[in-house]
Amino acid sequence: MNGFGDRLTAAIASRGPLCLGIDPHPELLRAWGLGVDAEGLARFSDICVQAFGGFAVVKPQVAFFEAYGSAGYAVLENTIAALRDAGVLVLADAKRGDIGSTMAAYAAAWAGESPLTSDAVTASPYLGFGSLQPLLDVALAHGRGVFVLAATSNPEGASVQRAAAQGRTVAQSIVDAAAAVNGSGGPGSVGVVVGATLTSPPDVSALNGPVLVPGVGAQGGRPEALAGLGGAKAGQLLPAVSREVLRAGPDISALRDAAARMRDTVAYLA
Repeated sequence: MNGFGDRLTAAIASRGPLCLGIDPHPELLRAWGLGVDAEGLARFSDICVQAFGGFAVVKPQVAFFEAYGSAGYAVLENTIAALRDAGVLVLADAKRGDIGSTMAAYAAAWAGESPLTSDAVTASPYLGFGSLQPLLDVALAHGRGVFVLAATSNPEGASVQRAAAQGRTVAQSIVDAAAAVNGSGGPGSVGVVVGATLTSPPDVSALNGPVLVPGVGAQGGRPEALAGLGGAKAGQLLPAVSREVLRAGPDISALRDAAARMRDTVAYLA
């Protein structure tokens, strides 16, 4: 079984270094002329699947599906399956984090063999990086990936993530822990999340894994200024774009064209 790191490397090489978001928040549903309900959610997601079929990675934002309860989860399951059938790597933006048997249950849901299983999932390490071990174990056993929150762009995160102990920030300690899991072999399957708007990102040069970079476009991150973020090497950064592209919908061709333009803008990172 090829690990997620290998599959992601191949996808970026052939389809470009771009992660497209499916973020069906109410404002976008209305802007697309859709109902703010499970039916509108399903139509929104179907349009995105059709538009994003030729791209490397697509990231459904789980919270916007959870908002509709079981009906929303049914749409999410169908969306994940349709994207994977189209050959797209699916990154579930679930930001799960807990301890013990609860973390093991999250691992089974998102990285095992459940209807929600995706190629990779985001996780929060702020109960301690070691609390993620059940998820890391299941993900690696099934060839999945995990993107661990390290340094986010929101102002509230700085008080925790930039706190320093023993000469390094908390964010850097998370990157270093992920690097230890990846080792020095082929492309690692444990990535980190580093915000595109940060002026002092952690050093990711020794990570041997991918760096998901949210906040590009509408949130202020400049795609042309990402090269070398945190010491990243060519092919390591995976810019994540949602609203900047989604505002082009609901026309499928217009949405696909907007995504292609953004992919061209960040192609230099591959």
